[in-house]
Amino acid sequence: MTASGWPTEWLRGALEMCALAVIARGETYGYAIASKLADAGLGVVKGGTLYPLLARFEQAGLVRVDWRAGASGPGRKYYALTDAGLQELNRRRAQWRAFAGIVHAIVNEKESVHD
Repeated sequence: MTASGWPTEWLRGALEMCALAVIARGETYGYAIASKLADAGLGVVKGGTLYPLLARFEQAGLVRVDWRAGASGPGRKYYALTDAGLQELNRRRAQWRAFAGIVHAIVNEKESVHD
């Protein structure tokens, strides 16, 4: 279990899709992505988890990266979805809906009572 109370395995399975969804809302940087995920209830996503994920997105062509100078500190990498990133997010959303529907049906199925 994580500090948020969610099993680690669940977070691992959903983090990529959730990060893509946050980036889809508009250009953003790593700390802001982590903050939005935490504010949404996923708990703290550490930099050692998030930044390698963002690097994989960049290598796969799912995000465009833009370095911007900081007003009162170091520069930041801003991430924006590419067309391929949006297609990947939509593909994962569809898969998630199907998977979640199956899980929902299984866990909510009433057990039959045998005499």
